[in-house]
Amino acid sequence: MQRFTRFRQVLVVAGVASLMLATSVSAGASSISGKYNAADAKLVPTVYKGTTLQVATDATYAPDESMNGSTMVGFDVDLMYAVAKTLNIKVKEDNVTFDSILLGVGDGRYQIGNSSFTDEKSREKQVNFVDYFQAGEGVYAKSSSTAKFTGLKSFCGSSVAVEIQTTEQSDAQKTAKACSSSKKLTVLSYPTQTEADLSVSSGHATFGFLDSQVAGYVVSQSKGVFKLAGKAIEVAPYGIATPKSANGKQLAVAIQAAIQTLIANGTYGTILKKYGVTAGALSSSQIVLNGALS
Repeated sequence: MQRFTRFRQVLVVAGVASLMLATSVSAGASSISGKYNAADAKLVPTVYKGTTLQVATDATYAPDESMNGSTMVGFDVDLMYAVAKTLNIKVKEDNVTFDSILLGVGDGRYQIGNSSFTDEKSREKQVNFVDYFQAGEGVYAKSSSTAKFTGLKSFCGSSVAVEIQTTEQSDAQKTAKACSSSKKLTVLSYPTQTEADLSVSSGHATFGFLDSQVAGYVVSQSKGVFKLAGKAIEVAPYGIATPKSANGKQLAVAIQAAIQTLIANGTYGTILKKYGVTAGALSSSQIVLNGALS
């Protein structure tokens, strides 16, 4: 499944790639902010009240999270600030590389990881997840390509660009081991999705493999450079990460309640509609803790 991974801005088409440094950024101003809910706010552990919670995000994955100049934007970003408003807590977005986030949440550097993480059982050993969205794995290729994606085995005999530490990387590597010696699969792994996208646009890789809604966004923003190569597979939930400590677990419970409130008052649906990702919406009963499917 996925980070499912995420798109590294429209810079891919222009042929520009940059590695993300650990920086604090401003969040995009949004009129979709929700409102304070006293019952939900009571669930926030005392240790987190009156402080600024550090939120780790790899902002290279539009429309989920990306940079607009010095401002972080995206549906994950809007949702996190709506959660903060609901819980009456302060949060600060830190733009960091994707593969450093769960480790940072685990060691206390960050209190929240908000970066299109697929909730997986292996990841639940490191952090708690509050499931809030669902997505599948998507595939795209250059518009001039004749290659077709009909399932993971159809990767055999080609090359696939993925982001490091994503579910797509894991799935592609597992598939490569199953391919025959006459139809080898080359998995090209990159620190950022921008670099993975550039690998496809330059012709180095046949396919780009990433989260389905992001693949669609990559194609829509590419001005005809890319096309979807097949249907999405392996739909699974995304989760917002918190530490495995008792306070971290209680923070997850508070975030869960806030998202359910945002669903009830319509804010959640409005945010997803704004970014064109309503197909991934979950119902209130599906906003669960640690609901990994595999």
